[in-house]
Amino acid sequence: MKSLKKLDIDKILGEIFKEYRIKNKLTQEKIAEKLGISVKYISRIENGTGGVKVETLVNYMNILCISPNVIFNKLIVNEDLRLQMQLSEKASKLSDDKISFVISIMDLLENM
Repeated sequence: MKSLKKLDIDKILGEIFKEYRIKNKLTQEKIAEKLGISVKYISRIENGTGGVKVETLVNYMNILCISPNVIFNKLIVNEDLRLQMQLSEKASKLSDDKISFVISIMDLLENM
């Protein structure tokens, strides 16, 4: 199984944050203000040269409306986890009735 290095993770997160900041039409200055951190730190994060604290990661996701699946889809390399994420993503698009139906089927399969 491939293991990601801190540099790889920082680069991927930086690319995602920059993409979503631009999609949300925010400047580095504005996102820095919203996050309560310096513009210099935002620049380092987006360039993949500055690590991201968990608090900053969560706040970035909330401010820019970044789904955990967006982040983890690019970071998770374990195939079993990727399949679980795919199942979760597909389930999130179903109505409550259909989710209940799928759960019933899964219960049947589990008890076989």
